[in-house]
Amino acid sequence: MTASSPVAAPRLTSLSHGGGCGCKIAPGVLSEILKGTAGLPVPPALLVGIETADDAAVYQLNDEQALIATTDFFMPIVDDPYDFGRIAATNAISDVYAMGGRPIMALALVGMPINVLPLDVIGRILKGGESVCGEAGIPIAGGHTIDSVEPIYGLVVMGLVHPSKVKRNADAKPGDVLVLGKPLGVGVLSAALKKERLGDEGYRQMIASTTKLNTPGPELAELPGVHALTDVTGFGLAGHGLELARGAKATVQIDWASVPLLPGVRELASQGLVTGASGRNWTSYGEQVQLPEGFAMAEQALLTDPQTSGGLLVSCAPEAAERVLQVFRQRGFDMAAVIGSVGEGPARLVVR
Repeated sequence: MTASSPVAAPRLTSLSHGGGCGCKIAPGVLSEILKGTAGLPVPPALLVGIETADDAAVYQLNDEQALIATTDFFMPIVDDPYDFGRIAATNAISDVYAMGGRPIMALALVGMPINVLPLDVIGRILKGGESVCGEAGIPIAGGHTIDSVEPIYGLVVMGLVHPSKVKRNADAKPGDVLVLGKPLGVGVLSAALKKERLGDEGYRQMIASTTKLNTPGPELAELPGVHALTDVTGFGLAGHGLELARGAKATVQIDWASVPLLPGVRELASQGLVTGASGRNWTSYGEQVQLPEGFAMAEQALLTDPQTSGGLLVSCAPEAAERVLQVFRQRGFDMAAVIGSVGEGPARLVVR
């Protein structure tokens, strides 16, 4: 290399200790951190706060409108800057859809190692986020930037929903069936990518899943018989299924054979290509999960696999399930499937 040769930009994933929603603090640790906040005043207009670990806060403005407010940001899950920006923005906007609302505006959250990453790389991250906001039909109206040790990008997102159409994660009912909108396995693919063992097709599948906006959310919220809605992200299917169970004070049952998986992830997981967050998730809530005899470790890793920009999880009356699936498929979510049910019993997760 000559003195005038440009220095190659480092791999984005090499600059972060964890990527995507795998960066999340484990559920048990998070509960310990937040336990002192329960005594804060809660105004009547705050329809959804932190009490059930829901996807976003919801504040009623008037008889026709409630404001949804959420934020999400993380370190790189991929090395391509534009793709990283797209994934982070899609993931952040998802929380508005998961409450049954429509996004109206975003603010960018940007932390970058200015002396390490070239400015054009940082610019491509922001362009990726802008492209997704454009697809969602919302502006990035501002934000905040800092010089950070690790690259961090995400959004604050605001949306609107009719107060009567808010879908919480706590309102599942015994007798409901569960429908999952996207296949699992993003964490496994990200682990394979970081270890340079993910092929071109695997990467294509990963990007296609993580940049697909959960636009069915508002339409699902309008359907009779849809009781609860959330998205499956960093705590994995098991963790977010347990949130439904705790909210409903009921037992959530997962029919594991019916759960859709991204192509190739079962084989990758069996080779040990899983994230550290998967194990941390199990440590946090595994005692509340009943597994079938002989359930393989690779399957357990997929059950707890952190999903970045994961799919919507819908709890609905059995007679509404076919219409829910139709809504998903009309929006291009071809792998949406009925994956389980809600039954009487203590708040726990049972895998069959």
